[in-house]
Amino acid sequence: MNHSPKTRNPENRRLEIVLGNLLRIGVIVSASVVLAGATIYLVRHGGEPAQYHAFRGEPSDLRSVAGIVGDVLLLQSRGILQFGFLLLIATPVMRVFFSLVGFARQRDWLYVATTAVVLALLLYSLLGT
Repeated sequence: MNHSPKTRNPENRRLEIVLGNLLRIGVIVSASVVLAGATIYLVRHGGEPAQYHAFRGEPSDLRSVAGIVGDVLLLQSRGILQFGFLLLIATPVMRVFFSLVGFARQRDWLYVATTAVVLALLLYSLLGT
């Protein structure tokens, strides 16, 4: 196995473990939320006939984070589903953020700068229209 000097450093190894756990937990939590939302949706609407004759887009309350959170608080199944998908999208963004913090703690400024650019691009693509 090829180990570079960076991966042999115990602090780097701890960062790798934290980032791996963050991804694992994020995916498990988001999948659980999606499963809960899907279960609620099927219990409430599973017997309804499908209406294929007209396309209806997402309701306006599911097009913003505030609307999605509001639906989650009201236990609306579609809001819970959307929230699960938001968590799934947020998971790698959080990984990049924690990488940035970890590299800053290690004072590895080249990686801090590179990670900051990646984080800025991710945030711009998610929040910028």
